[in-house]
Amino acid sequence: MKKVLLLALVLVMALCASAYAKDVVIAFSQIGQESDWRTANTDDLRHAIEGHEGWKLVYDDGQQKQENQIKALRNFITQNVDYILFTGVVSTGWDEVLKEVNEAEIPLLLIDRIPDCADKIDYVAAFGGDFVEEGRRQVAWAGEYLKSIGKGDTDVNVVIMEGTTGASAQTGRTEGNLKALKEYPHLKLVGQQSGNFTRAEGQAVMESWLKSIDKIDVLIAQNDDMALGAIDAIKAAGKVPGKDIIIVGCDSVKAAFDSIVAGEMNCTVECTPLYGKFVVPTIEALIKGEKFSKTVVHPEEGVFDMNGGIDLGTVKSIKAADVIATRQY
Repeated sequence: MKKVLLLALVLVMALCASAYAKDVVIAFSQIGQESDWRTANTDDLRHAIEGHEGWKLVYDDGQQKQENQIKALRNFITQNVDYILFTGVVSTGWDEVLKEVNEAEIPLLLIDRIPDCADKIDYVAAFGGDFVEEGRRQVAWAGEYLKSIGKGDTDVNVVIMEGTTGASAQTGRTEGNLKALKEYPHLKLVGQQSGNFTRAEGQAVMESWLKSIDKIDVLIAQNDDMALGAIDAIKAAGKVPGKDIIIVGCDSVKAAFDSIVAGEMNCTVECTPLYGKFVVPTIEALIKGEKFSKTVVHPEEGVFDMNGGIDLGTVKSIKAADVIATRQY
């Protein structure tokens, strides 16, 4: 009889514990879906969180508008979520709302783009690309490639197609682009304009440049989508992309690899969107009470081109055709 009563008590306690257990609610404020990279980033994080037992995702697409993201963050606070993942469409203007997140004592994880107020707010972890280094690698690849084909001392005209103005990816890559140009004096900057990280605007900007600039030798596009849009404009103008104009993209999406193998793009600098493998174990550790430093974690990233072997100091380029089958996005 005592065994029966003990078993019944254990069952009741288990049922009570189950009744009071709740999902870990993780909210994600995303910029929008302006590019193939962003879609891969969103899908990777959503699948990683939604596929985790006991976790629930609250997702909000900001549609490239800061006001939408601010509203979403305040909604997350009202919902009393357990964790917030945040990627800001631009770098500035987040001080007030992120302080509200801190005041609500909701752990904040910064993803991809780091706001300029990061040193004034509390966050538990941060993951993002090294945008300045990515920008440096773009220009350095162009300079070293020209040397490899005997044109290192030839003056060439360069245009830089920037991303969304004010985004940390744009400001960082522009800083890296401009610093590297000083190391290659034969690369002459003749055009610099935002294509807003989209394929359509990349095409429109290149169409405008082809009409207004006498000669363009190298295009540095701060993401692959803009580079792919520019390729459409170059072909429509009767020029041969990858030959008449050297094209260097950034992000290393699968479409860029296809374009390199086809001979229409020359190089892409990697910026991985696959943060799920970093974010999931971090949240698991936070739940257990572990703490992390505020240092931004930069994943290891490569550079991919037509033939491989271009030495950029910190990394050597890899032949895109050799690894295209392994690309996940």
